[in-house]
Order: sequence, then structure tokens, then C-alpha cells
Amino acid sequence: MKVVILAGGRGSRLAELTEVLPKPMVQIGDRPVLWHIMKHYAQFGHDEFVLALGYKGHVIKKFFLNYQLLSASLSVDLKTGARDLHDTSECEDWKVHLVETGLSTGTGGRVHRLAPLLRQGPFMLTYGDGVSNVNLEQLLAAHRRTGRLATVTAVRPPARFGGLKLDGDAVVEFTEKPQIGEGWINGGFMVFEPGVLDYMDDATDSLEVDVLERLARDGQLSVYRHDGFWQCMDTLRDRSMLEEHWNNGKAEWKTWR
Repeated sequence: MKVVILAGGRGSRLAELTEVLPKPMVQIGDRPVLWHIMKHYAQFGHDEFVLALGYKGHVIKKFFLNYQLLSASLSVDLKTGARDLHDTSECEDWKVHLVETGLSTGTGGRVHRLAPLLRQGPFMLTYGDGVSNVNLEQLLAAHRRTGRLATVTAVRPPARFGGLKLDGDAVVEFTEKPQIGEGWINGGFMVFEPGVLDYMDDATDSLEVDVLERLARDGQLSVYRHDGFWQCMDTLRDRSMLEEHWNNGKAEWKTWR
């Protein structure tokens, strides 16, 4: 099953980093957040990816063009330019389609422009800036049970500010980043049938505002509730938190060895 990753946005709230990099290439540890997302999908056996490129797509192309070279040891003959790669078994066995979908195309329009690659069967889709430990086998099984065209993973996002439980003028409990007790949001990690492509018809379409709303009106949108870890990388604070978790060995989204 192909995995579509929306990797074309500007990431304006990370402007300090995205002036030179597309948002999916901002690093956690020594690898782009995009790599972390792909490693999670590959852990569940999904290793063919379709990346919808836009803003600074050439940076993502260069990363994958040089991926094997940068992952392996090598010998170089400086006179002839010949090179010999060693230890390539450590390189991921992925197939990656890198598709230019336009600089200002809406998220729905980006997916629509991938249609020639997606008509053959159901596919997964997520955003290039959110990591999670969502169980993809359970997500896919839940999607198949409903018989609907689309399933979206619902998550409870961490709060932006510390939570206080009060008793008069005393704080009896403080939680740095509590989960919001009510209300679910779209966390990405979706499953779509090819028929979803017929709900997209314009480059300006937003996946969220237009496509998912149309599917919901037609009774074709299901939800898979995920109570585990999920975090988007919208701000420098988000990125710093993810970096800290990774460096401290507490990266809950790391489902691979």
C-alpha cells in the first residue's frame, strides 16, 4: 500500500529554520522529521512512498538522491572519480516517488495531482510534520470494517500551556503538558480509497476544508481514535521538545529498532 506524505508546505511558524529548508526536512536528532515518519510506516511494512513536493522540493530530492551515498561507507578514486560503496545493507529498502505538485497548491490539490499513482488501490496519507506511535495495522483494520471511502486518525493534542488544578489559592496539581480532556482533532495518518480522488477537483482545494468536509457530508468519513503519542512540529518549541525526547531516548514515536 502506497503512503502519501504531504511535503510541500512552507512551515511559516518555523521561519527561522524553513527559510533554507522545507518543513519536512527540519531535523530531529540527525535526521529530518520526514525520515522519522517514513521509518514508522516502514516498521508496519509500508515502504513505498509518494511525496507531494512544493516549497523547496529540490532539498528533499537531493536528500533521497544522495541517501545511499550518505548512509554507507565508501571508497573514492580521486583521479577517475570512481566510487565504491560499502555496507549498503544498512540503507532502507524503500521506493520513493518525488512528485512536484506546485508551490502554492492546496493540500487537496496536491493529492489530486498524484492521482495517476494512486488509482490502483487504497493508500495511506499523512502530513510531513507530525510523528506518532499510532498502530497502523489497527488503523487499517478499522478502516476496512467501516466500508467507507476515508478514515482519519483522531488525536487529543497536548496543551500549549501548563495545567493547574486549584483549591482556593493553592495549586494542588500541576501538569506541564496535559492532554486536552475533550475534543478530538485530525492527526493525519489517514487511509483513503481511490474514490476519494473524485472529491478533489481543483488546485486550490484544501484537504481539510474542502475534501474531508465533502466526505463527511456524504457519510464517507470514518474516525480511528488514537490515545497514544502524537505531536506535530508547528513551532520551535515543538521541535525543541521532540529533539529533547529523541536525545534522551524517550521518543515515543520511535517504533523501530
